[in-house]
Amino acid sequence: MIPIKPVGPDATPRNAASAALQYLQPGALNLAALPPLSLYIHWPWCVRKCPYCDFNSHESNGPIPEQAYLDALRADLEQSLPLIWGRKIHTVFIGGGTPSLMSAAGLDRLMSDLRTLLPLDLDAEITMEANPGTFEADKFKAFRASGINRLSIGIQSFNSAHLQALGRIHDVNEAIKAVEIAHANFDNFNLDLMYALPGQTLAEAQADIDTALRFAPPHLSLYHLTMEPNTVFAKYPPVLPSDDESADIQDMIAERTAAAGYGHYEVSAYAKPGHRARHNLNYWLFGDYLGIGAGAHSKLSFPHRVLRQARYKQPASFMEAASKGNAVAEEREIGRAELGFEFMLNTLRLTEGFDPNLFGERTGMPINAIEKPLNEAEAKGLIYRDFRVIRPTELGQRFLNDLQEIFLTED
Repeated sequence: MIPIKPVGPDATPRNAASAALQYLQPGALNLAALPPLSLYIHWPWCVRKCPYCDFNSHESNGPIPEQAYLDALRADLEQSLPLIWGRKIHTVFIGGGTPSLMSAAGLDRLMSDLRTLLPLDLDAEITMEANPGTFEADKFKAFRASGINRLSIGIQSFNSAHLQALGRIHDVNEAIKAVEIAHANFDNFNLDLMYALPGQTLAEAQADIDTALRFAPPHLSLYHLTMEPNTVFAKYPPVLPSDDESADIQDMIAERTAAAGYGHYEVSAYAKPGHRARHNLNYWLFGDYLGIGAGAHSKLSFPHRVLRQARYKQPASFMEAASKGNAVAEEREIGRAELGFEFMLNTLRLTEGFDPNLFGERTGMPINAIEKPLNEAEAKGLIYRDFRVIRPTELGQRFLNDLQEIFLTED
C-alpha cells in the first residue's frame, strides 16, 4: 500500500497530476471498474444555526463573500481535475448551509464553471438545497434557467410551535409558499421533514405528513430527530417522544406514504415511481463523489485503492488554502479492513438491499471477506440473503445501528 501523506496547514501546494499518478500505482485492491461519480458542492453559510444541526454551517453575520467563495470553488475544482480525468459526472448536489442564499448571478456563474471544467452527463440530476424564508419566485426561476433541475426543501414541520422549537427562520405560511414556488418551477423536488420532535404527538406528526402529501411532492425525506454531539440540543436536551411513541409515528408514516403511492426505498427516503434521489443513491451504493467547498468530503476510487479527502472546514481557511493551490486538509487511503464496514454502512440503508456482486465491484474484495459478520447478522434475523440479494429484514431496519455495528467489529 502506498502511504497517503496527511495534508496540513503548512503543506506546500501539490502537483495534482503527480498525485494522480501515485494513486494509479499498484496497491492492495483490484477494482475491475470504477463506480459512478457524483459532485458535491458545499455552501457553508446560513441565516441562523439550528440547535439540532451538526453540519458545517456558519451564521452569515454580515455580507457573504460570494465572489471570493466562488473563486475558491473553481480553484478547488481545477486542482482536483487530475484525480477524475476521463470520468463523467452523473449527479451534482449543492448543499449547506443554505445554498439558496446564493444570488441568481452567483449560481449562474457556478453552473457555468461546472460546464466549462467537467463532462456533465446530458441528463445529470442537479440538486440544490433550499430553505423557506429564502424563496423568491424570480430568483428560483433564474436558478431553474441556470440548470438546477431538482430542489430539496428544508420544511422540517408545518407546525408553528415545532418550527420555533427547531430554531427555523420560517413560519408555516413561508413553508407553504416555498412548496408552491417549487411546484411552479420544478418538475422534481424533495421535501425534508423531521419527526419525533420535542413534545410532538402522533396526531401532530400525522398532520405534518398529511400536509406534505397534499402537495404531492415527487420525493419525501422523513428524518427521525436525533441528538447529535456538539449541538445546542446535545448540551440542552429537549423532552422527546418515547421510543414507543416514535415507533407509532414510524408506523403511521409507513402506512400514509404507502397509501399515497410512495416507495420506501431507504431508511428516510420515500419516492414516487421514477423519482428516487439519484445523487443519494450513488452514496448508498458506495459510488464515488468529489466534494468541493468548505468542509466537503470526497470518496474517490482508483484501480488499486480508494481515497478519502476532507477540505478545510472554516470558510476563510478554505478560501485561503484554495487560493494557494491546496484546499485539502486531510487525505487518506481506506484500508481493506475498513472497506467492508464502509460499504455495508451505506448499502444496508437500502430497504431492497443490494446484489452481492456489488460488494466486489466497489471494494475489490470477495464477499467472503465479510462472511463472519454476515452469518452473525443472518443468525440474529437482521438480514436476508441469497445469491441475488442481501437486504435488511424489517427487524434489521428497525435496529439498523445494531446491524451496522456487526460489520464494524470485523478485523
